[in-house]
Amino acid sequence: MTITELLHEAGQRLRKEGSPSPSLDAEVLLARCLDVERIDLYARGDLAVEPYQRERYLDAVARRVRGEPVAYIVGKKEFWSLELAVTADTLIPRPDTETVVEEAIRLMKRDFPHGGSILDVGTGSGAIAVALASELEETTITASDISERALLLARENAIVTGTEGRIFFVCTDLFESLTEKFVMIVSNPPYIAEEVYRTLPSGVRCYEPEKALVAGPRGTEFHGRLIRGAPSRLCDGAWLVMEIGEGQWNEVESMFRDDPRWDCIHVVRDLAGNDRVAAARKGS
Repeated sequence: MTITELLHEAGQRLRKEGSPSPSLDAEVLLARCLDVERIDLYARGDLAVEPYQRERYLDAVARRVRGEPVAYIVGKKEFWSLELAVTADTLIPRPDTETVVEEAIRLMKRDFPHGGSILDVGTGSGAIAVALASELEETTITASDISERALLLARENAIVTGTEGRIFFVCTDLFESLTEKFVMIVSNPPYIAEEVYRTLPSGVRCYEPEKALVAGPRGTEFHGRLIRGAPSRLCDGAWLVMEIGEGQWNEVESMFRDDPRWDCIHVVRDLAGNDRVAAARKGS
């Protein structure tokens, strides 16, 4: 069977099973199994696929049919134009989270042009930390997570991207074991309400770590902990930059405004026009 024939067969199966992106899934999985770029699949479409490669590919397609995310099957996900390793120990980095990186870079370049020390709370795969380290060469980053397995993966991603020299990894819950003061704290915290979690697609509920997704009954519980606790770990004039979920800005804004330690409170929208990042500055 040729590459083109195999792609067609897999695409048809994935489409029949309801994949939202059957052709793309088929291409990404086959490129991974053959260890080639996606564009090469069409340049080499007439080439025959070895039986062992076909078997490996069909196994990957079967995993996708069962709902397993493509990123977990191939073990990779692009974020901020960086190819990061992912496992089921961490969330899959999503494009929306790049809005956190963009706002953090904007504020750092404006307020701390000579760099400083940033804390990434709940680093997971290290996506935010690695992206910031790749852009802010004068900055050091402390990446914290409660999961040691997540930190192992984040460290691997730092090594692969050449940023390991400026990222320090700490296993802790929020800021508990930290004494340093930072010029910025960034976070993509859990922000899905328990009731909403039960309505998510099975590809999310059955495969991605629940603790990294679910915050509590309202979905803003971790935001509240960050807003209350961050000032003790921030320098005067430093920033807290957090990802938020749909419909959460009003509540998060109220939590900021109820705490007199914060000023310059604002929200940033993502490319789809949704409120995505809540940010505030610690007053002097």
